[in-house]
Amino acid sequence: MRKFRTITLLMSLILIISVALTGCGEKALTKVRVAEVTHSVFYAPQYVALTEGFFEEEGLEVEFINTKGADKTMTALLSDQVDIGFMGPEASVYVFNEGKEDYAVNFAQLTQRDGSFLMGRKKIDNFDFSILKGKTIIGGRKGGMPEMTLEYVLRKHGLEPGKDVNVRTDIQFAVMAGAFRGGEGDYVTLFEPTATTMEMEGAGYIVASIGKEGGYIPYTCYSAKKSYIEKNPEIIQSFTNAVYKGMKWVESHSAEEVAKSLQPHFPDADLEVLTKIVERYREQDTWKPDLTLTEEGLNHMMDIIDAAIGLDKRAPYDKIVTTNFAKKAMEK
Repeated sequence: MRKFRTITLLMSLILIISVALTGCGEKALTKVRVAEVTHSVFYAPQYVALTEGFFEEEGLEVEFINTKGADKTMTALLSDQVDIGFMGPEASVYVFNEGKEDYAVNFAQLTQRDGSFLMGRKKIDNFDFSILKGKTIIGGRKGGMPEMTLEYVLRKHGLEPGKDVNVRTDIQFAVMAGAFRGGEGDYVTLFEPTATTMEMEGAGYIVASIGKEGGYIPYTCYSAKKSYIEKNPEIIQSFTNAVYKGMKWVESHSAEEVAKSLQPHFPDADLEVLTKIVERYREQDTWKPDLTLTEEGLNHMMDIIDAAIGLDKRAPYDKIVTTNFAKKAMEK
C-alpha cells in the first residue's frame, strides 16, 4: 500500500513539473479584437500578418470582425466591443467634431488609395468618364470614404454629382453588389474580391479603377480610443509592428506568393483570381511600407470630405493622429 502511494506521489510530482515547464516555455498571447470595415483583398498585409504568424511573434492573438461599414466599426470601437478599429480616418474626424472626450486616435495607415472599382453592365474597352453623364451609380453610404472618393473622382472629370450624375447613397455597403445584380443602377463601385467574382460570372464588368483615378488618399487606418492607447501602449506597438512586417512581406514576395498567403482568409476565391487581384492592387500602388498618416494626407482627406458633404470644422492633426507607433515599428 505504501509502495502504491509512493508511486502515485511520484507520478503527481512528474505531472506538476511537466506542466510547470510547459508553462515556462509558452508565453500566453494577449487577445486583441479588431473591427474591420469590410473583408477585402484590399487589406492584404493584415491577413498576411495573420497567416505568416507576425501577430503571434509580437505576442498577440488577433480576432478580426467584419462590421460591414465604417459607421458600424466606429460604433463597435466606442462601445468597447473591440479594441482596435480599422476604417477610413474620416470616421475619427466625425467623432472628434462631435465633442467626444474619449475619441478615436489613428495610429497606423495601411492603404493609400481607394480600393474600389467602377463596374458597368457591359464591357467598355475605352472607357471615358463622360459616358457617366445622366447615369446612376450606386456609390455607398453618404459621408463614407468610398462614396466621397467617387464624388472626388467625378468632379475631377468635370461631372457634378447630383446634377450630371445621380450617385445613390440609399443602399448599404454590404448589399450594393446584390442591388446591382437585381437591376438597381447603371453602375456600382465594388471592392475585391467581389468585383472580380461578379465579372467572372458575367454579372458586371470593371470599367475603371477609382483608386487610380483618385490618387493618394490616406484611405484606411487603424485607430483606438485615446484611453485604450494610453493604457495599452505595448499592445498598440506590438500590433503596429506585426502590420509593418506584413507590409514588408507583401512588398518582397510575388503576387502568387501573396495570394497563397491570403487563401485561408478567402476560401471561395481560387489562387488564379487572388493572384490577379493582388497584381491589380499592387499595380495601382495600394500598399506602401510606410504606416505614417501625414498631416498633409489628413488635410487632403478633409478637403474631399468638405467637397462631398461639407465640414464645419477640421479635426486637429495632433489630436486624432499619433505617429509614434508607426515610426518605432519602421525603425526595426
